Amino acid sequence: MNVSPPFASADVEAAFAAMPVEVKEGLLALRRLIFETAAQTPGVGALKETLKWGQPAYLTPETRSGSTIRLGVPKQGGFALYAHCQTTIISDFRTTFPDDFEFEGNRAVHFTPGKALPLDQLGLLVTNALTYHMKADKHARRA
Repeated sequence: MNVSPPFASADVEAAFAAMPVEVKEGLLALRRLIFETAAQTPGVGALKETLKWGQPAYLTPETRSGSTIRLGVPKQGGFALYAHCQTTIISDFRTTFPDDFEFEGNRAVHFTPGKALPLDQLGLLVTNALTYHMKADKHARRA
């Protein structure tokens, strides 16, 4: 499946256009992965693509199933996928793949331009972000 819809707005398209050439391909691959994963994951619903802090951000406003995912370029270079730092999304992923990725605390996974992205592993991260509140709701109902 290759679900990569047109950009939601001229602002989002401009944000991608302004990104350094060397990271654009990787960021667009992550964008495609986010949309593909959302389309294949029950309960997620339609994604909203917008800008948060000047970065492309992906939300689940229809179902409120997930936590926001952002894509960006960190100061130290490369590119990154960000999750809300007060969730366990990044720390859970780090527990599963402690040596496979470069992490920035509980807020991001960093990538090196030109290096292949392990999309199967990253699909798990994206699924967990897009269903984060669904899991929290299940735990709340059990309590």
